[in-house]
Amino acid sequence: MTRLKKRLFILCLGVAGFSFGQDPVFSQFYANPIYLNPAMAGTNGCPRVNFNYRNQWPSIPGAFVTNTVSYDQYVNVLHGGIAISMMNDMAGQNTINWNSLNLAYSYHLQASKKYTFLFGAQAGWNQKFVDWNKLTFGDMIDPRKGFIYQTGDLPSGRVFDNGWGTKGFFDVSAGVVAFSKNFYAGASAKHLNTPNESVIAGSSELPIFFTGHMGATIDLAKNSKYAEDITLSPNIIYTRQGEFNQLNLGVYVKYSAFTAGAWIRQGDAFILSIGVDTGAFRFGYSYDITTSTLSNASGGSHELSVGLNFNCKKPIKKFRTISCPSF
Repeated sequence: MTRLKKRLFILCLGVAGFSFGQDPVFSQFYANPIYLNPAMAGTNGCPRVNFNYRNQWPSIPGAFVTNTVSYDQYVNVLHGGIAISMMNDMAGQNTINWNSLNLAYSYHLQASKKYTFLFGAQAGWNQKFVDWNKLTFGDMIDPRKGFIYQTGDLPSGRVFDNGWGTKGFFDVSAGVVAFSKNFYAGASAKHLNTPNESVIAGSSELPIFFTGHMGATIDLAKNSKYAEDITLSPNIIYTRQGEFNQLNLGVYVKYSAFTAGAWIRQGDAFILSIGVDTGAFRFGYSYDITTSTLSNASGGSHELSVGLNFNCKKPIKKFRTISCPSF
């Protein structure tokens, strides 16, 4: 079962045993750098803010809407970058809600004139909610009149008087990145402590979310006077969580401030993206064309990203920026 199918399956079941077990996935991977890998904190040198919005399967009422915001910058005295990030993931018209707040630090090591290594760690607090008032149970149904009864089947455990079930948990993640002038590669792992995410009594561990990513930047103008300021960036990203895995293959073409990209998400979607990056401001849009058996019902997925870069008060000595795409 693909990741997209599983998320729809969970939505159709209501809350799938009142645990979640899966992280949201974005299509503009590098427009959401801290979400991709906490080791990316501070790679821009100067302070930056990133906003990301994803509407998955808009043709399905109450499907998945995810928002993230992050701030990160390099700090000289810490020899690395710091970041703060927040996420809200909502499904079923706010029936299921996941909020998180995370802090990250990335140590930047210039191992040689060519290579730099980044070692990141992240810790945060997560809160998950289920609104029982928006769910239906078997004892609410009259065979002739339909839904007329109050349910007596609300699960025991963490339930508020207003009908909300909730669960909070601490979460730990880590990542590493290596890069040179034109090449970059990294890996990250979220939920290293496999926290209990069940909103009712009992236990349901959140599986480790593994990401591996790699890419390169090819300067097409280097040996051609007809390809001025054009770069090509092939990329590969692999994710795995529990028994579910996903391979993403893509390429970006950048001309001056403009970028266009195309990705294949294996067995799931074909992704098209466009963006503009002026240095101080970045805006991107992407659309997932669903290629699985859900294509006729899902309506694809829309994603927007906005980035703001702020000027440094003082130049950072010997700082190296990573050459990965902006989207």
